[in-house]
Amino acid sequence: QVQLKESGGGSVQSGGSLRLSCALSGYSGYIYSNYYCMGWFRQPPGKEREGVATIKGDGSTLYTDSVKGRFTVSRDNAKTTLNLQMNSLKPEDTALYYCAVDENIHCSGSFSPRVYDRWGQGTQVTVSS
Repeated sequence: QVQLKESGGGSVQSGGSLRLSCALSGYSGYIYSNYYCMGWFRQPPGKEREGVATIKGDGSTLYTDSVKGRFTVSRDNAKTTLNLQMNSLKPEDTALYYCAVDENIHCSGSFSPRVYDRWGQGTQVTVSS
């Protein structure tokens, strides 16, 4: 059973930094590690879930415009942990953050939550002004 577990959320002041991690377990296989896409999503209070940053099997990354230059998505060499370094945080970054996996070997790193197959339970990020 593939499982994802986020950690690293918390409360910071505007301009601060946080690093989120997502541990991937229960999977096996060369294809899963090298062809599937992983992503970070967030859901602000009262709003829909939105894509923040994604990474493809080849290591290429995509960012939504509002976080470009501030957030960095990365994977460890074993590809078992997905990270999101968040700098220069703003109050509008406040949300429940999720990691997710798209198990399509032709995945594109989409920001649409609907194409992702597996999700963690989320970790809360709160940024105060």
